[in-house]
Amino acid sequence: MKRTAGILMPITSLPGKYGIGCFSEEAYKFVDWLQATGQTYWQILPIHPTSYGDSPYQSFSTFAGNPYFIDLDVLVAEGVLKQKECDSMDFGVDETDIDYEAQYNSRYTLLRKAYERSNISENADYQSFISENEWWLSDYALFMALKNFFGGECWYEWPEDIRLRYGYSMDYYRRELYYDIEFQMYLQFKFFEQYWKLKQYANERSIGIIGDIPIYVAMDSADTWAHPELFQLDENNVPYAVAGCPPDGFSATGQLWGNPLYRWEYHRETGYQWWLSRLWYVFRLYDVTRIDHFRGFDEYFSIPYGADSAVDGHWEKGPGIDLFRCVEQNLGWHEVIAEDLGYVTDSVRQLVKDSGFPGMKVLEFAFDSRDSGSANDYLPHNYPENSVVYTGTHDNETLNGWFKSITKEEQQMARDYLCDQRTPQKLLHQSFIALAMRSAARMCIIPLQDYLGLDNSCRINTPSTIGINWRWRVKKEQLTEELQQGILATTMRYGRMNWNNYNETK
Repeated sequence: MKRTAGILMPITSLPGKYGIGCFSEEAYKFVDWLQATGQTYWQILPIHPTSYGDSPYQSFSTFAGNPYFIDLDVLVAEGVLKQKECDSMDFGVDETDIDYEAQYNSRYTLLRKAYERSNISENADYQSFISENEWWLSDYALFMALKNFFGGECWYEWPEDIRLRYGYSMDYYRRELYYDIEFQMYLQFKFFEQYWKLKQYANERSIGIIGDIPIYVAMDSADTWAHPELFQLDENNVPYAVAGCPPDGFSATGQLWGNPLYRWEYHRETGYQWWLSRLWYVFRLYDVTRIDHFRGFDEYFSIPYGADSAVDGHWEKGPGIDLFRCVEQNLGWHEVIAEDLGYVTDSVRQLVKDSGFPGMKVLEFAFDSRDSGSANDYLPHNYPENSVVYTGTHDNETLNGWFKSITKEEQQMARDYLCDQRTPQKLLHQSFIALAMRSAARMCIIPLQDYLGLDNSCRINTPSTIGINWRWRVKKEQLTEELQQGILATTMRYGRMNWNNYNETK
């Protein structure tokens, strides 16, 4: 298998003028920067519209794109916005920290103006987009228009007639909210118009896009509202169990995610049609798809609805390999990364093996004093070739922050494994990156913060917390030529060079 490397950085973390990373000129410059470092992949995390807590893993839709990513400068060039209008808005004051409240208030004001000036209904490409995506877009656009109409309330708090989608109510709101619905469709048209352009630019430079999909959809989403039959909901569309994970060494009460659980028996009876549609869609969007919480397909943790923690949850059987055999039979083979982290049982290991997908190895998990034997799956000498190694993921501390947080005993374990007692702690991230790079894993993905040697103030996400996550942005001046040359040398040294890029940039 070919050895490859890539960098993990969400779109939101790109530099730029308007308070959040987007499909702007800076995104294209970052692709050029990746090309010059010899990388093969850019992992961008989910790109869907975010809800409460700003997490892309809790989205209003599993199909829609995040309107925050629409490049306002393109809309200025199209003549539907004025530069002075963009310049007059408050997008936040710190270029390294995303102010989501400012984004919501300012960006949607501008996007609404752009829509109202666009005469979009006369655009033939827009009409084609609506026709091709009607199967998910119609429900999503109505859902978002209704959320705004009801002051942001969750759909399960709406009046019964529209909460349960009575036909007369659906017809009424489609008439009354016509322009609000069209606005939502306009946003999706512009999002995907710009996304496909950026993806094509990356692919032409031999950079593949790795995208993430959460295993679950959000309870407050168009998916759950429009298709309650897919989920474990009662006759009033109230869940009787929700998702999470059990108590463990990191949390005495577990994690209560609150996502609706799938009614897997129904999915089997329909030949997994919804999953086929979902995966067909993401296989088009991304060159490689990372499926979050892959172990949930083997067994999933079910927590009674209304519980205030995961303590009373229990395990239920998922669809297993049956789902992925159905996917391959209907959609063919596609590159998938199975996120098999957490509590891994023998049956989970067997599912990953049977699927043929590479699992994940996280270097930060290798030096845990509670699992200090040489058989630890996360120690690099144990990595199988068919795996993907990360120094850390979006849910982990940065390398710099992690090393400071572990015990002295664990720090010594790590230095002994590295055979490195002398490197100053502030430079030790370079040794860990080299360790991941020279492992047998065929793919190596490094978060940008780790290449930069940043501390935990630049962490992307701390699970089970809200209000402090998904906010970090890189400064353009941090993407230096010196860093570029260092990444290129490391990538080449350990046989992970994208030679297409090298030959094109010589």
